[in-house]
This record gives sequence, structure tokens and C-alpha cells, in this order.
Amino acid sequence: MRDILRFGATLTIVALIASGSLAWINKITRPRILLQQETELNNGLYSVLPNSDKGKIDPVLDGDAILYYKGYADKDKTEFIGYALLALGTGYSSTIRTLVGIDPEGTILGIKILFQQETPGLGTRCEEIRSGETTPWWQEQFIGKPSLGIAVDKDNGDIESITGATITSRAITNSIAEQAKTVLDRIDDTHP
Repeated sequence: MRDILRFGATLTIVALIASGSLAWINKITRPRILLQQETELNNGLYSVLPNSDKGKIDPVLDGDAILYYKGYADKDKTEFIGYALLALGTGYSSTIRTLVGIDPEGTILGIKILFQQETPGLGTRCEEIRSGETTPWWQEQFIGKPSLGIAVDKDNGDIESITGATITSRAITNSIAEQAKTVLDRIDDTHP
């Protein structure tokens, strides 16, 4: 009986030390993680809204929540480029966060995967850059397509599915189409 109590007390102490250590490490690393995520988002905004690097990108808010972004080619906001929106799709093993830029008519200007933890060698190919190229081949096929009508080839669409990663391909493609519809409908409602 004494051994059980001693083992229980030891296990409790180890668990308290481990959980305290994890909380401390989280407290230290959280600001750096948030800064890194903000940097990736800002870089992503400039990549999905071409020519906005010398202009201005403003968030459109609903309370504290960011609904989408509006991008301009100049600081005076006279030359409107389009909208940037964050699309979330449930992939095979993660929720994939995709940033997409669309022009006022809904044509895709660019996409950037901000986060994914899909299967290495399969779903992760959504970010693969082929030898001799500078941009991810799979993401490039979205540019110039209408955001509202995109679908993967297995669903009779124009987007080539990644071999062995149809779930990932569908998750990204469908999330872009759904989020674009939501944002464009909202814009049409607020600007008759």
C-alpha cells in the first residue's frame, strides 16, 4: 500500500513539473510564434495581391474579426486591386489555411498556403516547387480562374488534383470557392 501511495505521489510531482514546464515554454515562445504568423500573413497578402507591395492593404472588420482585406496599388487608395481572403478547409490530417487574392469580378489573382500539416510526400505537394521553377506548381493553376466556379478535375473542374492527395486538393479548392462566394455576396450586399 505504501508503494502505491509513493508511486502516486511521484507521478503527481512529475506531472506538475511537466505541465508547469510546458506552460512556461508556451509563455516564452507564444509571442515569437504570433510574430512569425503575422509576418507570413503580411508576406502572403503581398503575394496574392500583385502590385500591392507599394500600395496599401486594409483589413475589413466586423467587430474584432477580420472578414477580408482590400488591396490598393497606391497609398492614396485610388487604384483598387482586389480582395484577399482566408479560406479554411479540412484536409486529410489538418485544417488547411489558404490565403487567396481575387479581383473585383472574382477572378483569382494568386493563392498561398499559410498552414497545412498534410501527409508528407502526398498532401504536402500543394506547396511543392518543381526543379527550375520559383513558385509552387499546384497553386499556379488557380491564377486566372473564376473563384466561384473552381473545382478539382475529379469533380469535373479545371484544377488538377494532386496524385494521391485528392482530399487535400478538394479541401483547398472547395474552401476557396466557398469563402469567395461568402465574401463576394457580402460585398454585393453592402455595395448595391
